[in-house]
Formats: sequence, structure tokens, C-alpha cells
Amino acid sequence: MTRAVFEAVLAELSALEDPNVRGANQKRGDDHGVNLARLREIARRLKTQQDLALDLWATGDTAARLLAVLICRPKDFGPDELDTMLRESRAPKLQDWLVNYVLKKTPHAEALRLAWMADPDERVASAGWELTADRVARKPDGLDLPGLLDTIEAQMKDAPGRLQWSMNTTLARIGIGHADLRVRALDIGERLGVLKDYPTPPNCTSPYAPAWINEMVGRQQGA
Repeated sequence: MTRAVFEAVLAELSALEDPNVRGANQKRGDDHGVNLARLREIARRLKTQQDLALDLWATGDTAARLLAVLICRPKDFGPDELDTMLRESRAPKLQDWLVNYVLKKTPHAEALRLAWMADPDERVASAGWELTADRVARKPDGLDLPGLLDTIEAQMKDAPGRLQWSMNTTLARIGIGHADLRVRALDIGERLGVLKDYPTPPNCTSPYAPAWINEMVGRQQGA
């Protein structure tokens, strides 16, 4: 990767900056003005380039870091690097992409999940719970699911927004995938009422855990 390539990519990102997109993103807490579909087009053209990804991340610019997430090689990062990257990810969209496109694919995911779940930084803790929800859905063997429900029952109601969302996702995943714990998961969701009034567009599944669980289980049973 040459300096010219790096500078050309930065120039391309700068040219995509749209004040209207930035304004819409700022309402959601994000600080970039690049259309994400256009960003993905750049990533598809560049393909995997770890060195370029590292240079883009080092800029500190959110759009550049989003692109870095798409073209990096997750297995090349060590746990300390990933911890630093997460703590540097202030924008919600950047954290979402980092968790889904990098952290879930790294061999360090389990160790980081355990280290992050009780972190005092709510963004870091929420990433730990997002990794937990993913493991509940894909590889639950070895997890203390009743213990997770205990923690959710005790802490989710008063958890800050992003952390609350991730804990709620874990609650729903437990209820959807584990029939023996479904009644308890539904009961916790109903008593706590978290996200019960969340505005949900037509034909979309509500994030309210009891509605989410019942919808997904109904689909499974009807398949």
C-alpha cells in the first residue's frame, strides 16, 4: 500500500461528504456525512487491505474508520488492540460495525466478552453483552444461561440505553433459542417492560423482548 493510495482513499471519502447525511446521522449520535452504501462500494473495490485499514483507523475520522472495519483482517488484531479500538469508538455506528464485522470474527472474542461485560464504561459493557447475545444464539454450550437471566433481571431496568439494549437482546435470544428458559425470559421481559413502547415500523419485529420472542418462536413453529 502506497501513500498515494491512502491519500486517494481519503480524498474519495472527503468528496462523498454530504451535509444532509451528516445532519441525519448526528441525530443518532454519529459524526460522519458519508452514505454507507457508497462506503461499502469503496470497500468492495479495495477488498481486504490490513495495512490500509490500520492507516485509515489511525486518522481518527469516523468515515475512515468505518471503511477500515470493512477492509481489515480481524484475525490479525491482538486483544489489546481490539480493546483500544473499542474504547476509541465513540460513534454508535462505528461500534456496531466493529462488533459485528471484527470482534465477532476474532479468536479473542470470548476472552474480550468476559472482560467487558462488567466494564464501568457502558459502551464497553454493551459490546460484551452484544458478544454474549451472539454466543447465546450460535454457541450457547458452556454459558450459564440462568445466571445471565439473573443479571438481566437485576440490572437491565436501570441500565443506560446502549447497555440496556444489548442486555435486552441477550434476554430475547435466550427466550427464542431455549424452550426450557422461555417462560422465565418472557416473565422478566413483561415485568421489566423494557422497550415495550419502542416505536416499531409496520412489518418489523418489536425489540420488546416478549413480543420478539413470541414472534420468532411462532415463525419457527410455523416453518
